[in-house]
Amino acid sequence: MHHKPGPTFPPLALALLLLAVFGAGAAGAATALPVDVFPIPGSGVASPQTQIVFRGVRASQIGTITVRGSASGAHTGTIAADSDGRGGSFLPATPFTPGEVVTVSTSLNVAGGSNGTFQFTIATPAGALPVRHWPVAARTKGDVWQYHSRPDLTPPAVKLAKWSSKTAPGDIFLGPQYGPLQDGPMILGPGGGLIWFDPLPGDESASDFRVQVYRGQPVLSWWQGDMTGGLGVGEDVIYNSSYRQIAVVQAANGLSADLHEFQLTPQGTALITAYYPVYWNASSVHGSTRQIVLDSVVQELDIRTGLLLFQWDSLDHVPLSATYEALPKATTQNPFDYFHVNSVQQDFDGNFIISGRNTWAAYKVSSQTGAIIWQLGGKHSSFRLGSHAQFAFQHDVMVQANNDQFVTIFDDGAGPPAVHTQSRAIKLRLDLKHATATLVASLQHRVLSSFEGNEQQLPNFDDFVGWGEQPYFSEYDPHGRLIFDAHFVDANASYRAYRLPWSATPTTPPAIAYTGGRKPIVYASWNGATDVTSWRVLGGESTSAMRAVATTRKTWFETYIPLRPLPSYIAVQALDKSGHVLATSPAVHT
Repeated sequence: MHHKPGPTFPPLALALLLLAVFGAGAAGAATALPVDVFPIPGSGVASPQTQIVFRGVRASQIGTITVRGSASGAHTGTIAADSDGRGGSFLPATPFTPGEVVTVSTSLNVAGGSNGTFQFTIATPAGALPVRHWPVAARTKGDVWQYHSRPDLTPPAVKLAKWSSKTAPGDIFLGPQYGPLQDGPMILGPGGGLIWFDPLPGDESASDFRVQVYRGQPVLSWWQGDMTGGLGVGEDVIYNSSYRQIAVVQAANGLSADLHEFQLTPQGTALITAYYPVYWNASSVHGSTRQIVLDSVVQELDIRTGLLLFQWDSLDHVPLSATYEALPKATTQNPFDYFHVNSVQQDFDGNFIISGRNTWAAYKVSSQTGAIIWQLGGKHSSFRLGSHAQFAFQHDVMVQANNDQFVTIFDDGAGPPAVHTQSRAIKLRLDLKHATATLVASLQHRVLSSFEGNEQQLPNFDDFVGWGEQPYFSEYDPHGRLIFDAHFVDANASYRAYRLPWSATPTTPPAIAYTGGRKPIVYASWNGATDVTSWRVLGGESTSAMRAVATTRKTWFETYIPLRPLPSYIAVQALDKSGHVLATSPAVHT
């Protein structure tokens, strides 16, 4: 039987018809652009403290929202606006109940919803993970640097093994993790000498320390906090070029920021990682129906407001069967870390590149819905990997050119079990048309790193490589030749290592110390200063009658100046290359 086609209407006429029949609200919902929501419709791993995010509509236009938990009932809350004016969040007044299904009803055109309504399930949290700090490095001769003028600083010492004048410009950024006395963010000059070190309190560590751009200005950023089985529980911080804290980024939805990623985007947002231990049915991989599984979480956060803008949960998108990680023994309470997110990057088209260490794969995901666009590596790769292009237990997957043409990867390969005999920093060319991935470069250092590591492609096309668990950091020219190599004196490690330009003037004054006796020496330093080229010593019989008594070129972090005789009062002035005074230390009585 043939049905006679009904009348057709142009879009404007259709809108007017809907307006006449159903009213303005229905017409608006029918013609409005889709609104993206988080938790995504159908999510099974939302937290009890979750906020409900709406993106693609102004907060003032979200309208009436009805939120009801299948166990907890109706929820009241408030709407908070995102700083970019492109969304807002419903903040429930009370948490949801683990295991319940939450139904959200709106008048919006919700992507993945039905008539403005969508649902998600609250996972059952498995509790916080125990804090276990990194092991302290065994002491060895010369393993820390010590200074007369800053006895409070004992950073891990670094030894320069190879240096060339052909290295790319920039300082070196590290986050030593194993002490032996202090951990913290650390800047070295091009030749390996200390510029800045900030010891963290207690057993806290720093990772992903680097220069980024925030609100148009270069800043220092890093994660700091406690360790727990290769994961982090802490926060992300941003410092300006005076070493003053200007922002702190906390994870949303009741989670804690993890150590693996803290990337600032051009939009003034932050991409971070987090881990969420939940009880999960792992029978598909012969585990318990109530297995403790780590959900790997990626969040994009509005730095100004702290609001969540986007969340990706591995358990919503990647099955447990994709892992290469063995199930924990039933006799232990160790969580099943089947995915282990360790890097996130905003691609040139605004979508995200996410690395899963334990699935041996990188995923390009939609920044709107979290859906997987393609997968590189692993058991279900979208690309056919060419000879020697396979990688395992990788870190730091970064797109290096428009249209995903090149990807750099730190290929640990160490397991356990070990897949390679040496770790590599590799570059792959992706052919999106033919779905192939070809190895175009491979850098090695004759070491095998069980965890951590990164590759940074520099503006001059050199590659700077941090070898993760191993104490080395190296630079290679575009032909793959090693032109710079340095390492910690002890068996230390830095999660990543970068070479980046940096200029800073601390607000704190320079430090001064002296030794007396037959050969008096004045010591001068200024933790974090990058523009000091020489030191001037002031001396006198009183603080009101001091004059210049010596000037010498700055050497390393601490410069020593022989001074005989020693005045009753001394101070030091930091001078730039033009001889201008940058700052003066307090005067000390000798």
